[in-house]
Amino acid sequence: MAMLGLEGINAVYPRIHINLETQILTLWRGKMQTKDYLVSTAKNGAGQCRGSGCTPLGTHCIRLRIGENCPENTVFVTRRPTGEIYSQELAANFPQRDWILTRILWLTGLQSGYNRGGQVDTLRRYIYIHGCPDKEPMGTAHSHGCIRMRNPDLIELFNLVKIGTLVEII
Repeated sequence: MAMLGLEGINAVYPRIHINLETQILTLWRGKMQTKDYLVSTAKNGAGQCRGSGCTPLGTHCIRLRIGENCPENTVFVTRRPTGEIYSQELAANFPQRDWILTRILWLTGLQSGYNRGGQVDTLRRYIYIHGCPDKEPMGTAHSHGCIRMRNPDLIELFNLVKIGTLVEII
C-alpha cells in the first residue's frame, strides 16, 4: 500500500483555517475552499499563555469531538452534557455562564513551546470550537479564548471533520 505524502493527505482530508482579523473560519479540502463561517474569537486578541483569555495562534489539530448526536443547544460544562437545553429562561438563571453549546471540537497545539507544553498548551487551556447562544455576536472578537460558532454552522462543520483535522489559526 502506497503512503500518502503531505500533498496527498491535504487533497484527501479537510483542514480548517481561522483568521482572527476577519473572524472567518474556512474549511478547505486540498486547494479547494469549501465553506466559510463567521466566528467569534477572543475579545483579548491573539495569545498563547494560560490565563490570558486570548485565542492561540499557530498549527493545531482536533484532539476530540464531543457531543455527536446531542440536540442543538445542549449545554456542556467541563465537556459533559448537563442535560439542559439552552433557553432564555436558563440564561436568566445563570447570567454569568460562558455558554458552551451543541458540540465541542477540542484543539491541541502541534508546535512545541509555542502552543504545546508548559504555559502555552492549547489543550490544557481548554480551547475549543463550540456553539453559543444566538444572541452572541459573530464576526467580532468577543469570546474568552475559544472559537464560537452559530449552532447550525457548528453541527455542519462537526459532521465534516474528524479527529486529527488540522486547524491553522492566524
